[in-house]
Amino acid sequence: MTDIQRQTQDAIDRLIESDAERGLQVAVHHRGELVVDAVAGQADPATGRPVTPDTPFHVTSTGKGVTSTVVHVLVEQGVLTYDTPIVELWPEFGAHGKERATVRHVLNHSVGVPGLPRDTTPEDLTDWDTMCAAIADATPWWEPGTRTGYHPQSFGYLAGEIVRRATGRPISQVLREEVAEPLGVADELFFGVPASELGRQARLEEAAGGMELTPDVVAAMAEQVPFFRVVNGWTAAPPAALPSAAFCNREDVLAADIPAGGVKTARAVARMYAALMDEVDGVRLISPERLREVTTVSISGIDEVTGAPAARGLGYDIGFPGPLDSPTLFGMAGSGGTAAYADTATGTVIAVAKNRVSAGDYSTFHHIGALVAKALGPR
Repeated sequence: MTDIQRQTQDAIDRLIESDAERGLQVAVHHRGELVVDAVAGQADPATGRPVTPDTPFHVTSTGKGVTSTVVHVLVEQGVLTYDTPIVELWPEFGAHGKERATVRHVLNHSVGVPGLPRDTTPEDLTDWDTMCAAIADATPWWEPGTRTGYHPQSFGYLAGEIVRRATGRPISQVLREEVAEPLGVADELFFGVPASELGRQARLEEAAGGMELTPDVVAAMAEQVPFFRVVNGWTAAPPAALPSAAFCNREDVLAADIPAGGVKTARAVARMYAALMDEVDGVRLISPERLREVTTVSISGIDEVTGAPAARGLGYDIGFPGPLDSPTLFGMAGSGGTAAYADTATGTVIAVAKNRVSAGDYSTFHHIGALVAKALGPR
């Protein structure tokens, strides 16, 4: 066992023993090689089933990095370009002033459709055609391309429908055939989990002491927090469809294509990011030139939805406040505390999956990130 593997295993064992976490996976790639594949704790506290390296976790927005990777692979193949107008693939999307919006605008969250109808339910989210029809007919909150604002749920339908229109295949199939199978992780990297695989999932739970985002709480927060505001009956955070532990454990949600999130193992996500930067067992997903393009800041400024500063490449956030923060860092974090980031300067990828939902708390990822950065040496 390497020192970094042992140090990481000891760290996550302590997190489980202290009850800071219930179940954890950590995977680290360095210059195309898997150097950490560590697990600890329980995947299902009700049965005591342990976490194994191939236990899939619902990782909410950490999955957006996978969604974006699917688009980049298609661009690499010449199926579409970043400046392809969406209406060329999806004519209905041009309604209400969105006719000039491009694939690039979707990837950098500047397309201006961050919301969904406020009364959206989990059942609605599982209905692909209904969600895409609503988004196509939406009135943008700003002129596409002029501002950036995080698209929590709509991002998945926007990118996914572009993929479907361009290929004739749902994004779950394209992910499997163009990314997961070539990388040998087809049973660990999902949108739309097959029924035969649902019993393998980690069960998520809410962290003790967290605020329950009931509809009443959300309504009160809408007065103060941009993320929860309502614009003409639309909001980035429909109260009934927030990604709580209960939402992420629903079999209909897990089985549906909802590619604003996803179901993954840490090692599968890490392997994917590694194959964006380097060749991994003979597979490199995109060229070095395209890697530079997608990891260069495409848009920045105060986010219209979160109210926080944002710097975005094409489909990935650039930088992540914490011990790994750097202008060469790219990836995505999930609302429950999961995250996967890669650094083009060091060739390092760190992915953390966990089943205790700690909204906005990335202390576990940062703890592991600091350990890994120290173990691998200076940049």
